[in-house]
Formats: sequence, structure tokens, C-alpha cells
Amino acid sequence: MNHLYMERHDDKDNMHRFYQMFVTPGLFDDWSLIKEWGRVGSPGTVRKEWFDTQEEAIVAGNKLCTAKCKKGYQSIPAVR
Repeated sequence: MNHLYMERHDDKDNMHRFYQMFVTPGLFDDWSLIKEWGRVGSPGTVRKEWFDTQEEAIVAGNKLCTAKCKKGYQSIPAVR
């Protein structure tokens, strides 16, 4: 997982949210998991978490992805 984009829609509650994650290398042999979330069509909130290895960042991202899927988020494939 280097990039993941997910959305959750509930028309009844007027809920249209997105969540995306990136795993990227840092400058000092570290790795970050960059998370952005918010309402679809609006700028989101961005947070970074730092990890010593790429594998740790990917594991953290996969755990978050699993939690979001349980809440109703669905992965949206990248458009090429």
C-alpha cells in the first residue's frame, strides 16, 4: 500500500466522506504515513505519523484501512 483512497456515503444522513493514506520516505531514513480525511469535494485534514521502517508504516496503514472498512468506507480504484 503506497496510496489508498476510500469513501463513505450515507444519503440518509447527508454523509459523504473520504479518507486517503500515503506511505512515503523521509529525509533521515525514516518513513511516514500521511493521512487525509474530510468531506468529499472539500479540502481535508492532514496528519503525519513517523516510523522507523517502511514495513511499520504499511502495517499501521493496513490496520487503519481495516478499521475504516468496518465503518463502511470502500476503496476507490485510482483513475489512470
